[in-house]
Amino acid sequence: MANIIPFKAVRPTRDKVSLVAARSYQSYTLEQLESRLRDNPFSFLQIVNPGYKYDKQLSGEARYNLVRNRYLEFKEDGIFVQDDTPCYYVYQITDRDHQVFNGIIAAASATDYETNIIKKHEDTIEFKEVIFKDYLKTVGFNAEPVLLTYPDNEMLDQTIKAIQKNRAEFEFTTTYRDTHLLWKVDDEEQLKKITHEFQQMKTIYIADGHHRSASSYLLYKELKDHNPGHTGNEYYNFFMSYLIPESNLRIHEFNRLIKDLNGLTKEEFLIQLDMFYRIENRGQLPYQPTKNHHFSMYLDGEFYSLYLRKSAYKMKTSLDALDTQILYKTILEPILGIKDLRNDERIGYINGKKDIVSLKTVVDSGSYRVGFRMVPVHIEEMKAIADDGLRMPPKSTFIEPKLRSGVTIYEF
Repeated sequence: MANIIPFKAVRPTRDKVSLVAARSYQSYTLEQLESRLRDNPFSFLQIVNPGYKYDKQLSGEARYNLVRNRYLEFKEDGIFVQDDTPCYYVYQITDRDHQVFNGIIAAASATDYETNIIKKHEDTIEFKEVIFKDYLKTVGFNAEPVLLTYPDNEMLDQTIKAIQKNRAEFEFTTTYRDTHLLWKVDDEEQLKKITHEFQQMKTIYIADGHHRSASSYLLYKELKDHNPGHTGNEYYNFFMSYLIPESNLRIHEFNRLIKDLNGLTKEEFLIQLDMFYRIENRGQLPYQPTKNHHFSMYLDGEFYSLYLRKSAYKMKTSLDALDTQILYKTILEPILGIKDLRNDERIGYINGKKDIVSLKTVVDSGSYRVGFRMVPVHIEEMKAIADDGLRMPPKSTFIEPKLRSGVTIYEF
């Protein structure tokens, strides 16, 4: 039974939301970041990058306190206001490819995370969890929802459509040509209906935001342990989430780029590959795989198709059948010597939104020696791995939608 509840969001005023909303901080180039900080005083980047005003070398708690101060300034200046009562927020994104995403921004339970009602499919890095937990504790808010996905639900679909017949609270289009709309849901009957539908769900899944959810869970445990009057109703018992039906997710692959052949010649490398794959040289004609266990490889100006030899690789678990795991177990680790996918500097990643020519261009530049492309992970594969308590290799999925920071803010 999933415990999803409404909350009192802090939000930009209607006239400022398009200026406040920002992509994830890490997604900007240095030039883009400096431009937005210089030219847009209302950008949420002004809050999360306080070093723009002060010493850029500040880190840790000193920096986190500056973030909190900038946030409080935005509230004092009336750029942010908080809703009076707990609400759900229906949120729609239409991207430049005309893909429409519809979901609900709500608060999800840290206890559900602990008891595996909210299931995970990806490993996290402990020190990153702790850093972000400390950040959340100091600043007192979270501005970027965790992306959760739930089984398609007709009642929720109908409720969302009914809410969307009203005028949206927010409507804005970004310079990337994504259009965002938000409806505030404060009607008592609609609130009860949404809460009830989620309560009937035995499981929901993290689609994107494993570190954010893990950090929120660590914060919940710490604050709970230090609160003798803990009731379970405090806001730290929950974290902000964007819940979207499974069929509405768009999942892309992350393709692999390797800097060298681990001391092998091209011929030696191909001979070792032949142990696991049927190999066909496609020349300069780009090869795009269309089936699981089929891979495209680009090496020395030529494309190759790689078809897994089923007799050479045993699939005992749902993880074993995952293409990113197959690539790791048959090529990256045994042949190319890459054991630590998170930290080995010889490996790079390029998301599947970029076409196969992008992979070719990066390899041709000399930055990498060989590139591998695969088909995207299917939602059922992701769920099976989560259900089995297993974890995908890092960078197995690039999942949309990607929300903007600062549109709804959750205060602890």
